[in-house]
Amino acid sequence: MAELRNYQTRAVPNVGGRADASIDEGLRAYMIKVYNLMAVGLVITGVAALATMMLATTNDAATAAATLGNGKMLTSVGVALYSSPLKWVVMLAPLGMVFFLSARIQSMSVSAAQTAFWVFAGLMGLSLSSIFLVYTAQSITQTFFITAAAFGALSLYGYTTRRDLTGMGTFLFMGVIGLVIAMVVNIFLASPALQFAVSAIGVLIFSGLTAYDTQKIKEMYYEGDEVLVAGRKAITGALTLYLDFINLFTFLLQFLGNRQ
Repeated sequence: MAELRNYQTRAVPNVGGRADASIDEGLRAYMIKVYNLMAVGLVITGVAALATMMLATTNDAATAAATLGNGKMLTSVGVALYSSPLKWVVMLAPLGMVFFLSARIQSMSVSAAQTAFWVFAGLMGLSLSSIFLVYTAQSITQTFFITAAAFGALSLYGYTTRRDLTGMGTFLFMGVIGLVIAMVVNIFLASPALQFAVSAIGVLIFSGLTAYDTQKIKEMYYEGDEVLVAGRKAITGALTLYLDFINLFTFLLQFLGNRQ
């Protein structure tokens, strides 16, 4: 990690401050690319979730294949996605895609890696579409903007702070493992108190990860990287921040959202 931190100071000799300015401009362009890729991924996820919900629900009782307890009427597509064994494929497909990207991204071209990221974002939108069956549209919208504001502030802190956040990494990773275990246990217990605790702790963990990952992505930048390496780094960084945003959003929604 120390070596990564020294990249920006050792890459080019400083002649009259021109090297520092060049590095700053390169780092800025690199981070903007990371955020832009992440933003496009979020747009794809939102469009996919809305499109899926439009196909899965209906207001016409004559064409409805099933009616939920909250009055939502499902089409045959909705029944297949949310009530049949296909729902497990919808739920687990994004996780499988994350493992695929993590294992293969270093051997992929930039265009292939970017396409895989877009596919993953679409699958995530398909998986997240079910939140429209559980929470009101108003609370989903409000939570999204709260998440965006919190994510922006936390990421800015991670980018600008001089404090070394490396020590947070192991603690936060262990926290994620504990969180996953608690979520699996609560599938069987269905405890509202445990669900509330998981949501609150999840918000804290992914808030910390947003700042930590931003600093880590910043430190990955090296002015001398080849175009292919720099492109892969940008996509990897965008995927990392995208996951932080999505998890922060879902835990905040569980914590703050109004159920239908």
